Amino acid sequence: MMRADNPRMGLRVLIVPDKFKGTLTAEEAAEVIASGWRSARADDSIELLPMSDGGDGFGTILSRLLHAEVRTTKTVDAAHRPTSAEWWWEPESATAIVEAARVNGLAQLPRGKYHPFELDTFGLGEVLKDAARAGAKRCVMGIGGSATNDGGFGVARAMGWEFFNAKSAVLDRWTDLHTLSQIKIPPRDRWFPDFSVAVDVNNPLLGPTGCTRVYGPQKGLKETDFEFAERCLGCLASIAQQELHLATAAEPGAGAAGGLGFGLRTFLGAKLAPGFELFAQLAGLTARIEHAGAVVTGEGAIDEQTLMGKGVGELAALCRKLNKPCIGLAGMVTDEEKARQLFSKVHSMTALASDKEAKANAARWLEEIARRAAQQV
Repeated sequence: MMRADNPRMGLRVLIVPDKFKGTLTAEEAAEVIASGWRSARADDSIELLPMSDGGDGFGTILSRLLHAEVRTTKTVDAAHRPTSAEWWWEPESATAIVEAARVNGLAQLPRGKYHPFELDTFGLGEVLKDAARAGAKRCVMGIGGSATNDGGFGVARAMGWEFFNAKSAVLDRWTDLHTLSQIKIPPRDRWFPDFSVAVDVNNPLLGPTGCTRVYGPQKGLKETDFEFAERCLGCLASIAQQELHLATAAEPGAGAAGGLGFGLRTFLGAKLAPGFELFAQLAGLTARIEHAGAVVTGEGAIDEQTLMGKGVGELAALCRKLNKPCIGLAGMVTDEEKARQLFSKVHSMTALASDKEAKANAARWLEEIARRAAQQV
């Protein structure tokens, strides 16, 4: 049993969910969980802290934490269609917050219309330039949710880098990178004194666990595309190492967002950091957990990825370290026994409803398992 901090005031509960992908944003999930919890424990004091480890929703969540104002930049999406992309600006600390998925995100494109060979990260350049023009000393970017697999070639080009084949012809498509022979460094190759990129995976750029083979299929790459895509990105990494003396392709997170992690690290001097660590730092998460009597988190699925470094799993590990109970709520829990190694308790929607029903009425079932979790405290 968890004891209330003050019997009269009830328990202090910190609610820190990630998004329930395809059904609820992190903010929506937090409100739904709070509603379910209050229906069972009306006297508890509840704090909502939606989280993101770098994917969709990263910008909105961090901008609220920093009280940043929204800005808009006219640019192009991954298919080079005109678009207006939001980013956020906090003038006191001169911090720009960029969510790459607002520009090159899979959700920005008509489903199935474009092949990844047709897409790139060029549009991110205009957003970064706008942030620099605003006077940003620090840029924090989340790169999850991408539609691209170009190794950051597009954004590098947008920021002034030039790529040539053996005949000195300029390359402007990442699918021509298998002919890459030379890279020309622009007059300005560093745009922010502090450039932090939140990655939500640890994959390298290339190989069996690289971006092409692991995440390419989610974006439309077929198995028959793998060899060619690897050859293009492998050539980019090889020539970059040869000419820039940077061996970054094997770094954890280089394969994030179709290799965008590699491109930002190599061509723009960014530091790659686990998205959860950035969120925790900016949110003052440790202090919030220490102040709480219990922590409730959740995401669409508590599975192997949760236990191997995704934000919700990292939160549970931090709670365990701080000796605070952490309750995990999810659409489904794939292995309850393993989940209990991190979480004090776990509850799943699919324990009460079919997978189809749980997804169709996610708010209803999330509220219900939150209510049941509260009843067991």
